Amino acid sequence: MDNLQRTSTPFVQQSVLPLAGPVSFSIVVPTRNESGNIATLLKRVGAACKSQCSEIIFVDDSTDNTPEVIRKLADQETEIQVRLIARPPERRNGLGKAVVEGLKAAQNDYVVVMDGDLQHPPEVITGLFDRIQKQNLDVMIASRLAPGGSTDGLSLYRKFISYSLAVVSHIVFPQSLHNVSDPMTGFFLVNRRQLNLDQLEPNGFKILLEILCKHPKLKVDEMPFEFGERLSGESKANSSEMLLLFKQIFRLRFAAVAPVLQFLVVGLTGLVVNTALMALFTEYLQIHYLVSALLATQGSTLWNFLWTEKWVFKQRTGLQAPLVQRISVFFVINNILLALRSPLLAAMVSGLAVHYVVANVSTLMFMTVLRYLLADNLIWRTERTTTTMPKAKLWYYDIHGIMKVRSEQRLPELKYFLTDKPVENPDIDVMIAMNPTAHKEKDSIVYEEMFKALGFSIVINRSDTVSKVYASQLVKFSPHVLYTNVVEPLMRWGLVRKGYALMHGASISFEGQSLFITAQTDTGKTTTILYTLQHNPGEALFLSDDMTIFSENGQVFNYPKPLTISQHTLQAVGAAPLPLKKRLFLKVQSRLHSRGGRRVGMAMSENGFPAATLSAIVQAFVPPPKYMVDELVPGTEYAKSAQLAHIVLIERGPDMETNINDLDKANILVANAEDAYGFPPYPAIADQLSNWKGSDLHKAERVVVESAIENITATHLRSSSYGWYKRLPYLVKQMQTKPIMSDQDLNRLFRPALTEQDVKYTESGD
Repeated sequence: MDNLQRTSTPFVQQSVLPLAGPVSFSIVVPTRNESGNIATLLKRVGAACKSQCSEIIFVDDSTDNTPEVIRKLADQETEIQVRLIARPPERRNGLGKAVVEGLKAAQNDYVVVMDGDLQHPPEVITGLFDRIQKQNLDVMIASRLAPGGSTDGLSLYRKFISYSLAVVSHIVFPQSLHNVSDPMTGFFLVNRRQLNLDQLEPNGFKILLEILCKHPKLKVDEMPFEFGERLSGESKANSSEMLLLFKQIFRLRFAAVAPVLQFLVVGLTGLVVNTALMALFTEYLQIHYLVSALLATQGSTLWNFLWTEKWVFKQRTGLQAPLVQRISVFFVINNILLALRSPLLAAMVSGLAVHYVVANVSTLMFMTVLRYLLADNLIWRTERTTTTMPKAKLWYYDIHGIMKVRSEQRLPELKYFLTDKPVENPDIDVMIAMNPTAHKEKDSIVYEEMFKALGFSIVINRSDTVSKVYASQLVKFSPHVLYTNVVEPLMRWGLVRKGYALMHGASISFEGQSLFITAQTDTGKTTTILYTLQHNPGEALFLSDDMTIFSENGQVFNYPKPLTISQHTLQAVGAAPLPLKKRLFLKVQSRLHSRGGRRVGMAMSENGFPAATLSAIVQAFVPPPKYMVDELVPGTEYAKSAQLAHIVLIERGPDMETNINDLDKANILVANAEDAYGFPPYPAIADQLSNWKGSDLHKAERVVVESAIENITATHLRSSSYGWYKRLPYLVKQMQTKPIMSDQDLNRLFRPALTEQDVKYTESGD
């Protein structure tokens, strides 16, 4: 047994009696020369916690006979399981690290940390456990300093130290500790699953401070307790431990910003390298200055990568991406950001009248921060074990009880359907994975571009009940790409399997009857909808702008995604002004996400470029300008459902109105639905998505559509002046009884009332 203690493997001893039931929580007690306290501690813990059948783990660094006392009492203990980790001298590296070792060894997710000197009364433990469960918290702190707590067990000097350290820590960490009165306590209960234990590097005896600062999003509360008298032994709080504590505070305060500062220094040296290389290429090699700028950017990017690799993130081990992928993605990101800086700079100087020097420095700083965030969270991301990673936050979406989505990534397009009620059996389950292809199965749908897990990578595993989506980390930073290119296509075919159809078109309800407006992408549905709502307040109710759910009986359900707008759209319809912060970026967003921007993306995809990866990167920095309809037209009311009454195909061109025959109705709706999904990865996986157990779901979709639109009048409405909205209320009210209008009537309807302002939106690719 002594030989076992001297090895680096922890010696573990437990009671020979089996547990009476499942263990609810573990107790970790770091000890050093506490032999006189162990018997009383075990007795009181057993009396207080036997109903939870808890285990108690002693992590011991003693130089006396404390380990022998623990072993002897463990053999006699019948109420609780007793385990001992007797650390050899080479592993006795402080109380904080002893607690971390105990947390890793614990059998349960809930772990109590307490001292072994009985100043932390065991009778408090069950109260901590009840509260953390009832309030669904991550940490429950036993506080000496909260109202109702007491420090009577401390000497006057120790009281002064405790209060002083609490004040100092709140000054240094105001956000992490804003609701914690006693961050220096050693008595708390924590849900271990919410911690990254490998991230904890305590260099002292205040492990709670380390936990709270390293995990700022933990849900924390406190319960007051009365600090007791020490039963036996001596306090470990000496001047040496205090020095370690101050070092710990300093390290925690500045550790988070140190890599950022280093990254900034590297960026500054990169500017020097870039300038020197450009001068070399232009002045001495007589290369055109534009080509020189491009070459100089590649040289400075290589310089920045090497220093980032060897200096900024040199301490990181177990990197998720190999060297070749890290350098490739770093180059791609830097060149994309170089392209993004120009429209941002132009928007600040031309649109906001910012001085060009200020704008230049601001954009450089902005891009540096973005580069760091991607480098830190994507390129130099480390592998982490699933047992110590916090649970991902989950978002739940319930689409009319028909389809349910559970996602580890927020999906802004579905925020109307967001619910607080957990979805246990989702139809679509979205997860973020370090390496999506690790989840590949025999019949998986897989899409992966050249950068593999560092780029756009997804794996979809479908069963009778759920479609599980595993998306790469990059996609996490671009939820719009994740939804539009992955989740919505799955939604489309999932609805078909349930007897519904997701049709590409806008819908407005008048007195419970729905007018469905369909068109090819970028025709003008958004502005038409906004105009209609503005000109029919209280009469027109909004169902959707882009997608509408059809049922076989002709009932349509709303699908109110945020509307994609442009600066011209806002001006044309006179929408409510956006806050300044949102207006600042709208011009850049409009340029990148216009028809021209999408054409560039499609051309890149057709020529073999990793278009989905580039789109995800661009949208991570500059997301599309999306707003809910009531943000643009205040007072807009939503309708949940309506009965389909009229279908309108809008089109640009010479003025014309005509009925659409039954065959063409279905053809147009299905074709426009397919037109909505043209960007990668959909074209590459479309056939797999629309196939279910050997059957083509296109046929089932068409059956739903034909049934829904049977006996529904459809009108082809063409306008050269983009004034479709003026005809829509008339079509709804008259429905099938209104005759086709003459060319003279159409000219009188569409042309005279429109102003130049009305048609500005056509420049934006609305």
